[in-house]
Amino acid sequence: MKEPAPSSTAPSPAAPEDAQAALLHRRRISIRSRVAAAFGFLFLLMAAMSVAAILFLTAVKTRCYFLESMGNYVFEIQQARRFEKNFFLYGSGLADALANTHTAREYLERSAEAVRKVVGDRAFERMRGDLGAYESLLEALVELDGGGEKAAAERGRIEVKLRKTGARIVADAENMVQRERMAMHSMLHVSRVAVIVSLAFMLLFMIYLSSLLIRAVLTPLGRFVRYAERIGRGDYSPIKPVRKYRDEFSDLAMAFNRMMEELKVRQEQLMQSGKMAAVGTLTSGIAHELNNPLNNIGLNTEALIEGFEDYPDERKLELLKQIEVQVERASATVRNLLDFTRKESPLFTRVSVERVLESSARLMANEMKLAGVGLEMEVEEGLPAVRGNPMSLQQVFVNLFLNAVQAMPEGGRISVRARREGAEVRVDVADTGKGIPPEHLDRIFEPFFTTKDPGEGTGLGLSVTYGIIEKHGGRITVESEPGKGTVFTVFLPPAKEEGGAGAAGEERKEG
Repeated sequence: MKEPAPSSTAPSPAAPEDAQAALLHRRRISIRSRVAAAFGFLFLLMAAMSVAAILFLTAVKTRCYFLESMGNYVFEIQQARRFEKNFFLYGSGLADALANTHTAREYLERSAEAVRKVVGDRAFERMRGDLGAYESLLEALVELDGGGEKAAAERGRIEVKLRKTGARIVADAENMVQRERMAMHSMLHVSRVAVIVSLAFMLLFMIYLSSLLIRAVLTPLGRFVRYAERIGRGDYSPIKPVRKYRDEFSDLAMAFNRMMEELKVRQEQLMQSGKMAAVGTLTSGIAHELNNPLNNIGLNTEALIEGFEDYPDERKLELLKQIEVQVERASATVRNLLDFTRKESPLFTRVSVERVLESSARLMANEMKLAGVGLEMEVEEGLPAVRGNPMSLQQVFVNLFLNAVQAMPEGGRISVRARREGAEVRVDVADTGKGIPPEHLDRIFEPFFTTKDPGEGTGLGLSVTYGIIEKHGGRITVESEPGKGTVFTVFLPPAKEEGGAGAAGEERKEG
């Protein structure tokens, strides 16, 4: 039965040049500019709050100065009124009352600007007018002091006006002071509320700013961690954009795309080097396989030449058929070798694991024969096909067979068992060789790591095998015990039934 042809419906991944152009041809909004804008807005907000605090403190300072001035003003007026009462009761203290009134005027004029800001021009002019009237009445009393009955009658009239004016001055001043004290209490209460609201707003804004920074930095970093992980698994599909602008992470995505292109080239070179290293190891077996048919061809040709005149036509035809068989045998060997060493197409198709194992065994047949190694193969009936590249998978099993043969220099047995396990296809390659020391198990898949003697191995085989299996979305494990052999287990995902499995890697998007 022929192997299924490659699906024509599989989507091909976008060219790396297209991905790079898509990443580059966008409006640039850098992370630096966004962070600078966020902190600039924060600075403006803090500057506005500072200006508001300065204005508040200035207002508080003005009111404190007003309360202090008005306190002195009220004290002087109250002193003047006390001396005023003494004058009407005892006839003395009028000069002291006038002196206190002059001092009160000095306080009022000295703090005129602050008082005007607090009570307004109209209230200030009324205060100054009342104080002037009170002062004039005191001066009039001074002029009437010591007069006759007429002066006594005028003094009585002035006394009534003086008491009313003084009471009004004190009441107005005390009302103003009380009003400003209440205003001060209100301002302090509002300031406390404003501080709490400002702190809450700043907290919310800082949370919002932090979320912006997280989305701008940490989220893309998380994506690039995932990109690095899938690149480590051998998926080199290019990163493509989803946002309408680009920033520093877009530059990083472009660098990743360039790196993946380089990695693909290097991986192809490494795989080809691994193949050539395997071919070098297989040379003795291949030479033996080619030498036998060439010897038979030579012997049959020599016999045909020597007896050409004497042999009947039937004998000649028999010798020619033997030569044809040996030529076909040599051609098959060369064809297998060319198939193995050629650079394979990256297209993944539905692959029969049984066919891959058989072709790998044929390529290794002579090497196993020369080394005295037997091969036992058991493939589960109805084993599903896997999605992969036939030549790459052949290289995997040739490397595993070759590694097993080299582990049994005095001969032994290779047991291959392929079966389905859960959702995967499992292939075990076991040998009866000398095994791998425990301290080397963690390093056997590293490039150029080998436990063989110089000249017997390059350390590329298992590294290339690991890379190919990862590229196929599978995994490979190893179990070994010194003196009891080694078992390599390959797990591969089965191909989808609908046949349109898709290309080797889906495009990744850069957010």
